[in-house]
Amino acid sequence: MTLVKGQDALEASGKVTTVVLDKTGTLTLGVPRVVDIHPHGVTAEQLIRLAAGVETSSEHAVAEALRNLAATLVADIPAATDHTVSPGHGISATINGEIIAVGSPAYMDELGVRICPDLTGIVNAATRNGQSTVLVAQGTKAIGAITLADLMKPDAVDAVAALHRLDLQTVLLTGDTSAAAQRVAKSLGITQVRAGVLPTQKVDVIEQLQREGHRVAMVGDGINDAPALAAADLGLGIVTGTHVALKSADIILVRDDLYAIADAITLARATNRTIRTNLIWAFAYNIAAIPIAAAGLLNPLIAAAAMSLSSVFVVHNSLRLQSIRTLRPTERRDD
Repeated sequence: MTLVKGQDALEASGKVTTVVLDKTGTLTLGVPRVVDIHPHGVTAEQLIRLAAGVETSSEHAVAEALRNLAATLVADIPAATDHTVSPGHGISATINGEIIAVGSPAYMDELGVRICPDLTGIVNAATRNGQSTVLVAQGTKAIGAITLADLMKPDAVDAVAALHRLDLQTVLLTGDTSAAAQRVAKSLGITQVRAGVLPTQKVDVIEQLQREGHRVAMVGDGINDAPALAAADLGLGIVTGTHVALKSADIILVRDDLYAIADAITLARATNRTIRTNLIWAFAYNIAAIPIAAAGLLNPLIAAAAMSLSSVFVVHNSLRLQSIRTLRPTERRDD
């Protein structure tokens, strides 16, 4: 089920050639979980305690995963002050007079943090496996790495295949490294990848594709996706997403079901075709009938009957939209 906000969305959907899919929360469950902890010079409990302290006030999915793990491993989470956030990179704060940072290897480089070869190897191994890793630093020294994984939605592979059956190109948009993104794209059958994209760069990717001649549909669910949804020719927001993302979208997918993307485009295309057919019929009928009636060659009773038949045709043609069904395989449809 979908909510179409206006006629502009219907018109845009008929011209879409490329679908850009945000990874986290759209193709994945959006709930990363910690799969491994690698302390360096501290205990695992101390590492998690400090990381959770820095992330206490953050709304990021990684922050929530760290806090959930800390709730099961440590007795208390220390208070942190002077938070500094680098969007898409990491966060730092002061705990007990020391600066603690949590973020990507690039963020650690930014801060001048020393990373030992062991931790670098852990980050590289996780990347090859399609996982993400956050490093934790105390001052200028990395004290550990935490590996996280975000599971794909069960219907992701088949839903992407359904988009390809509609002759649509697919693009994976993610902040992950190129190697990790390529691994995910290959598993899903996605044809193009835009990796290492910061939240502020998503609009640039959409505009670049448009300059290349693509008619772009963007699918997203987060606050960071809102500008890209607005910039795309067609923005599709998932109902479980943030209010800002849904407000920016042209079509809202009322179910958290990736098949709804293909279904929404299919229905919108069919609606466009129906509107065009009805308009062509109406113009053709009037262009043919008005001169005949003006010449006095058309009996009023016949004209009235013909007008009624014309209306019946338009209504019947529109009712055919009810026959459109989801692209989800019959055996996997929800009851």
